[in-house]
Amino acid sequence: MRVHLGCDHAGLDLRDHLVRWLTDHGYEPVDHGPTSYDALDDYPVFCLRAAEAVVRDRDAGLDSLGVVIGGSGNGEQMAANKVAGVRAALVWSEETARLAREHNDANVVSVGGRMHSLEDMTRFVEVFLAEPFSGDERHVRRIGQLASYERTGELPPLPPADAPADAPTDA
Repeated sequence: MRVHLGCDHAGLDLRDHLVRWLTDHGYEPVDHGPTSYDALDDYPVFCLRAAEAVVRDRDAGLDSLGVVIGGSGNGEQMAANKVAGVRAALVWSEETARLAREHNDANVVSVGGRMHSLEDMTRFVEVFLAEPFSGDERHVRRIGQLASYERTGELPPLPPADAPADAPTDA
């Protein structure tokens, strides 16, 4: 499996560690930068490239996921989620890493390089990469609603009982 990585200065040490860890565990890491430490670098430059590469690979039928890393992981997740076709999840535990794949079929994981130990963050990435999507109908339906909104900008219909009183009806 190919794993695309992007980070900022706060994620550089973890990214360097993950490149080695991924290689040692049979993955193909692809580093989208940065190439050196710069305390003023901008995470979107690198995280958007990693996210776009994941989508390109998957569209070409390749087995590919992404990892974006920053101080908290928040901005990196937001950047990755701007790329059409990306479902990036911020993880902070093994459980959130597992559920991101199992329930949400996330294709990019975001971790905070200043939030956890190197060992914990490596484990979160390991769990994320190993966990398959469940394919359960309810999860497929929900992901479909997100994908449809991403393509069309149209909100999914509300269930009848939850419709606001002033909402138009389909009657």
